Amino acid sequence: MKNKFYQYIQNLQDQIVAGLEAVEGQAKFREDIWERPEGGGGRTRVIENGKIIEKGGVNISAVHGKLPEAMQKMFNVGEADFFACGLSLVIHPRNPMAPTVHANWRYFEMYNENGEIINSWFGGGQDLTPYYLFEEDGKHFHQTCKTACDKHNPEFYPKYKKQCDAYFWNAHRNEARGLGGLFFDYCKETETMKMEDWYNFVTEVGNSFLEAYIPILERRKDLPYNEEQRTWQEIRRGRYVEFNLVHDKGTLFGLKTNGRIESILMSLPPNVQWVYDHHPEVGSEEEKLIKVLETPIDWI
Repeated sequence: MKNKFYQYIQNLQDQIVAGLEAVEGQAKFREDIWERPEGGGGRTRVIENGKIIEKGGVNISAVHGKLPEAMQKMFNVGEADFFACGLSLVIHPRNPMAPTVHANWRYFEMYNENGEIINSWFGGGQDLTPYYLFEEDGKHFHQTCKTACDKHNPEFYPKYKKQCDAYFWNAHRNEARGLGGLFFDYCKETETMKMEDWYNFVTEVGNSFLEAYIPILERRKDLPYNEEQRTWQEIRRGRYVEFNLVHDKGTLFGLKTNGRIESILMSLPPNVQWVYDHHPEVGSEEEKLIKVLETPIDWI
């Protein structure tokens, strides 16, 4: 399974990079191959200062070795060996009318002293973070997520949409990071779902990503905007940074386990503002977004 999924995310990285470059039209992703001293490594692809994409990364990694102490505590186990691989991406468009997007799909195995698998699971999801609210974009993104889920289980979309809303919640601001999407973790074998079934589900969601995001980016990338709207985008990006550094489990875990810092902080946008006690104008488009973030809604 680990070889099959790692092959899948290598191919998916190629597909997503090609799809994004086709829209960008100017800048290209640059590749950085890295190795982890304790075992494994990754292939980072980053784009910066594009005409459409101000900054973005589509990264894959496959790491293995002794389970770090922080992971032992997290999983409540003793010493063990592990393997983990995944694809993680964040795209920050230049135009404030175009939303930021994040996605991640991953697979994990744990082994006993004889090298036998004692635990394995999938996780992942994808979510949308706009700076201006276009309801058709929220509906399109969520409908694409639901269509992918429904092919496997009609209960998956409402369950994982709810988990996404709960996870990407900036508790210290009492608002959502964005419009959500899907979030699932610890997808293990059950009587009704074999690991092969989970693989089919996770790859279905992964394959839906370009369909979920590219039409939105195409619609918004050339819309006119002014300096005030750009300032608003940078203030909202500050909330994105806050979530990633204060609440995001992957970021915090990476920082605690001597992870590769360039890959961990790849998700952060290049230009951000923190304005003291900032509130959008009453009745404005900016306030319209905030109201939806304070009370997540059902898009379908």
